[in-house]
Order: sequence, then C-alpha cells, then structure tokens
Amino acid sequence: MEKVIACCGLNCATCDARIATLQNNDDLRRATAEKWQKMYNAPGITAESVNCTGCRMDGVKFSHCSVCEIRNCVQKKGYQTCGECPEMEGCEIVAMVHKHVPEAIGNLKNLN
Repeated sequence: MEKVIACCGLNCATCDARIATLQNNDDLRRATAEKWQKMYNAPGITAESVNCTGCRMDGVKFSHCSVCEIRNCVQKKGYQTCGECPEMEGCEIVAMVHKHVPEAIGNLKNLN
C-alpha cells in the first residue's frame, strides 16, 4: 500500500480528500464533506473545499492546512515531519493525532 506521510504522521494516501482530488471524484468530495461536517462540527466544509494532494506534497491543500498548528510548527522548525523533532514524543501539539491514530507515530518513526 502506498504511503504519503503527513507532517503529523497520518497517511494521506488513505485520506478521502486526497483520493477525491486525485480521482477528480465529486461524489467522494460530497460524501467526505458531509462526513467531516458532522465529525468536526464544521458546517462550512463543502464538497468544493474537499481538495488536497497532501500537506507535504505539491498541489492544492485542504483549507485547514494553512492553519494547522502541527504543519506550521514543522515548517517553522525547518523539518519535513514531526518525526525529525526530538520533542515529538512529549509534544502536546501532535498528541491528539497520535492518541486517536496511533499508527501515525509509527509512520513517523519508520521514515527515519
């Protein structure tokens, strides 16, 4: 399985926004928008906004990428991912991602 690892360790290759973008799949965009509206209590997410190639890849980004505290921290420190940061294991910024998606930490450790 392809892996496209985000700054936080999530695998963008399995993200519906990335899949919808690469396949130009409007049905998946609509379904993802509806799912994320409920999941994140974010009624402003629209099918038109579900476009992303991955936070570390060239191309379009989902609107959250510009305000993502994790991505901004990684870029500020000059890293590619949190996996390069010696403070990752105790970091409160990325802790919630790693709590809910434990394989993200393994993805980061396997990059190095």
